[in-house]
Amino acid sequence: MRHDKLERELYLIELLTENRNYDVERLCQKVGISRRNLYYYLEFFRDCGFKLYKHGGYYCIDSKSSFFNHIIDRITFTEQEAVLLRRLLDKISSENVLASHLKDKLDRFYDLDILTEDISQEQVAQNLGVLYEAIKFKRQILVRNYVSLHSDTVKDRLLEPFMLMDNNNEVRCFEPSSKLNKTFKISRMRGVEMLDTDWCYESSHKDMYTDVFMFSGSKRMPIKLLLGNLSYNILKDEYPRAMKYIEESDNKKYLLDMDVCSYVGIGRFVLGLYDDIEVLGDKGFKSYLNKKINKMKKV
Repeated sequence: MRHDKLERELYLIELLTENRNYDVERLCQKVGISRRNLYYYLEFFRDCGFKLYKHGGYYCIDSKSSFFNHIIDRITFTEQEAVLLRRLLDKISSENVLASHLKDKLDRFYDLDILTEDISQEQVAQNLGVLYEAIKFKRQILVRNYVSLHSDTVKDRLLEPFMLMDNNNEVRCFEPSSKLNKTFKISRMRGVEMLDTDWCYESSHKDMYTDVFMFSGSKRMPIKLLLGNLSYNILKDEYPRAMKYIEESDNKKYLLDMDVCSYVGIGRFVLGLYDDIEVLGDKGFKSYLNKKINKMKKV
């Protein structure tokens, strides 16, 4: 039955993850398959994006494989989120069985000693809680002693927060004094106070978008590429977030259609694998690449 086969595949993945105990013969015995089938599975796992390597006499799957990263991104909390949840649960009566059960779960899966041992993480959790409420109720905030590395200053900031970013490590705000949208690191805030004042500049708020190459900006530029097998697999390994923008085309080609904030990241990727990529659009990106190629010819 297909279910039996799937059960073997999942069990083999479990055994191979950071394997230090089972050689080829032992793996075959544990899973109940032949050596030939084992090597077939190993090749299949590689094609699916798992990072396989051999350590001594043991085959292993790297726990940092993109498959695991996709799952972790979808089901786990960041450290700041876990701390915030734990703090909120602490405010609920100890007689609440469900709250106690949730606290026990968080304590098992996260190192929450920082609640008592790390004051800076405690402050980040408090900041995040206030920012969440301010965004929800569209209120202005006063950030105490914000440390700016760009301007080399430490000062209070009156802001209108409207978007949490980078796994809740940053917040996008409009600053009335400069009339600019800026991104602030939550860890550099020495305190956050939600004011009674509602947003006054909502029409000026501009979202910040971060593309798969980690370039950020309010402007998005469309790009469309036809990838070969080599460029597809490299993109999958190095930039797993790009996979949701890919559709399989004909003749083992893959269509990548997405927005970027800068041509620098995607340009570096395309120029490094130029023979395996067909650039379909847009005109701006094609022009950027032509300028780069002409400049390289002059070197």
